[in-house]
Amino acid sequence: MESPSPYHHALTAFLLGFIINLVFSGQAVESPEYALIHQQSDFEIRLYKDISWMSAPVVQATSFQRSTKAGFHRLYQYIHGANLNSTQLAMTAPVLTTITEAPRGSSFSVKMSLPAYYEGTPPQPNSELDLQLEKWRAKCIAIRKFSGFASDDNISEEVEALGTSLNEHWNGTLESKSSYTIAQYNASSHLSGRLNEVWMAVSGFGAEGCSSHGSHDQGHA
Repeated sequence: MESPSPYHHALTAFLLGFIINLVFSGQAVESPEYALIHQQSDFEIRLYKDISWMSAPVVQATSFQRSTKAGFHRLYQYIHGANLNSTQLAMTAPVLTTITEAPRGSSFSVKMSLPAYYEGTPPQPNSELDLQLEKWRAKCIAIRKFSGFASDDNISEEVEALGTSLNEHWNGTLESKSSYTIAQYNASSHLSGRLNEVWMAVSGFGAEGCSSHGSHDQGHA
């Protein structure tokens, strides 16, 4: 089999460096709006408003890290003009990787929120990118923050820790026990002060938007 070219290695390094060069690059980056509903020392509940995402399903994926890189590569092309209008879209934060576990293996989807200006009628992605528009109705998300680099070696531990905290301090309901999302905010060049989050959709808190919404949106956390 032919070895990857130097260009391939350079592109991979660039994407890994850019992949979450979102919030701390000195430029304002748009993020989905939310209200803080509940806060504990090790987790919080946020109520997110309606959000439109561009989502990249990743098939035949074997890991969180590989899936994130592959999915983000397609999203990067989309926001840099690989759409029917050749429109340049602004970067948003965070980049999400949703993992859905199943007996035959996990499935992965990488997504970015659309800038508010484009939420109603976003540019249609080029067909070869295999991207999907995903719309969330207002929903409550349980969040656990963690530092360092998000990787296949540590995300399961963080997901389990959030589940334990919810069992101890939360009397609501998880929308899905087999699905969770990792949110990433930083460029790989940031070696300290990194921010990642585990997201799990919840209901039953009593706040408007947190009662029962899972059947009304297209997609999940």
